[in-house]
Amino acid sequence: MMSSRPYLVRAFNEWILDNDCTPYIVVDASIQGVQVPSEHVANGQIVLNISPGAVKGLVIGNSALEFSARFGGVPMQVFIPLQAVMAIYAKENGEGMVFGSEPGSPDPDGSGDDGGGQASERPNGRPTLKVVK
Repeated sequence: MMSSRPYLVRAFNEWILDNDCTPYIVVDASIQGVQVPSEHVANGQIVLNISPGAVKGLVIGNSALEFSARFGGVPMQVFIPLQAVMAIYAKENGEGMVFGSEPGSPDPDGSGDDGGGQASERPNGRPTLKVVK
């Protein structure tokens, strides 16, 4: 089956917006193909506001999420493969979803899933979500 992540990201984004909240995503910036402002990456992750007031032309496709935004006044086209989206949540109350790795998805180092993946092989175990206020 296809990955459920794009469907869940779209649904949670819509749900968060329908509840008058601000959708934020946590992105693993080490995944190949991620194009985000590197100066805002901390501990290999970046948190991005994807609300309509913060971005232009948001497209959440089946393989990637992309939009244009300004960072420090500088316009940038952002491209994020959906496997790099670690979480989506509402800024105001933290409601949302944290994603784990899906069977068959490539490892962040690009080596692929050999079927014997264990949490201990990951540098820090499970992804962490930090509330930023």
